[in-house]
Amino acid sequence: MRFLKYSFSLLFFGVSFAAFSSEIKTDTIKPIRKSDKEWKESLSPQAYYILRKAGTERAFTGKLYNVKTKGTYICGGCKLPLFSSETKFNSGTGWPSFWQPINKKNVKEIEDFELGMVRTEVRCARCDGHIGHVFDDGPKPTGLRYCMNSEAMLFTSSEQKK
Repeated sequence: MRFLKYSFSLLFFGVSFAAFSSEIKTDTIKPIRKSDKEWKESLSPQAYYILRKAGTERAFTGKLYNVKTKGTYICGGCKLPLFSSETKFNSGTGWPSFWQPINKKNVKEIEDFELGMVRTEVRCARCDGHIGHVFDDGPKPTGLRYCMNSEAMLFTSSEQKK
């Protein structure tokens, strides 16, 4: 009986530990580090300017602004999934806007004091690329507006071609 009790305890802790360690692995995003030269070689000049130098494209000029297809918006620097078309909305600002990221862990939010005001910058959690800014004037259910640069992202459609 003592052997069974001991075995059950080990099994119980083994399962708990396995579940815990599995959770850690899936929640951790391994950073991508590249030199400035490597980034310049792997990105278009406009994507480099936005992702690596925190630039901004002109309003209403981005290739993803009017995309209405179902799919996923991924980081242009490392392909990490960032936003779903399910949370995209027309904010009237001229940039693709979303009310939440696919996973909060896929983006980093950092206070930005540029332009003489306090804003919240949004960066990719994997490659640290600048994607845009988040504001608190968005729609329900979050009240947030993730205002992103098209050139900082790529789009993968989930719709089948007919």
